[in-house]
Amino acid sequence: MTHAMNTPRRLLLAVALCAALPTVALAQAWPSAKPITLIVPFTAGGSVDVNARLVAQRLGERLKQSVVVENVAGAGGAIGVAKAVNAAPDGYTLVAGPDSAIAIGKLVNPSAFRFDPLKDLAPIGLLNTAPMVLVARPGLEAQTFSDFVKLAKAKPGKYNYATSGVGTVLQLAMELLKERSGIFVTHVPYRGGAQIATDVIGDQVDLAMLVSTSAIPHVNGKRLKALGITGSKRLAALPNVPTFDEMPGLKGFDMVSWTGIFAPAKTPPAVVAQINRELNAVLQEEGVRSKLVEQGALPGSGTAESFEKFVQAEYARNQKIVQTANIKE
Repeated sequence: MTHAMNTPRRLLLAVALCAALPTVALAQAWPSAKPITLIVPFTAGGSVDVNARLVAQRLGERLKQSVVVENVAGAGGAIGVAKAVNAAPDGYTLVAGPDSAIAIGKLVNPSAFRFDPLKDLAPIGLLNTAPMVLVARPGLEAQTFSDFVKLAKAKPGKYNYATSGVGTVLQLAMELLKERSGIFVTHVPYRGGAQIATDVIGDQVDLAMLVSTSAIPHVNGKRLKALGITGSKRLAALPNVPTFDEMPGLKGFDMVSWTGIFAPAKTPPAVVAQINRELNAVLQEEGVRSKLVEQGALPGSGTAESFEKFVQAEYARNQKIVQTANIKE
């Protein structure tokens, strides 16, 4: 009787073991001679592309495996990330996913971002972070952010700020800053960032939220005034510019641009863990770290599990900002 009752359980166990065998075998065989493709969801030459190529080269050398960067641009990163989502979960397709495509796109443009970034991707590791800098035009009667808050509260709606587009992390950072500061400033979206600094320098726009690499040369050249930095630490290149976290009423303000490495969902955990270990090792190399810093970025670190929690937290915070500010692309 006992034997008869245990037979179905044994059959279920056998079926489960058989189902797991392909995944186990894949993890044990990875990597093979098959090249690994690292998708960059933008055109070549941008910061995501440059940093991804830097890491891809060293990652390939450590794995003794070819890592090929493939640029798949379009729809603000949606096309490239979707290609990774739909790839086989075998560890041979990865994507360098920026915050805009992973933690914002679905919230502001769901028709373009049809995948679920929290369910359809396996987070591997944080590649880099980069703080943003709020800059002001030369003629603005404010030397600090506190000065500007007083101006903005005295004349709500008079002032404006520029970013490189609707639904960017730059806009979300400024909208959160507006909410925390209790000010109303009008958003002026540009199609890309090339013209923004020129227009702020020319006193045509009051403020701009810029990535650090774009802001640093203009601030150090005295062409723009820096009012604050969005990260939790001051920038070495701008040691006299405070973080918003240091300012009264803004404690805990820490919002950065970031890029991470992802694989398709259901990629074997052992493969994810191995790539994570090698990625962290690459990001600890002085040559890689120094080049990232030159790009205005800070190297990432941590386990795949900690990165997954980070992505979830970023998505949840951004969702609140988008809803509160009614941001739609």
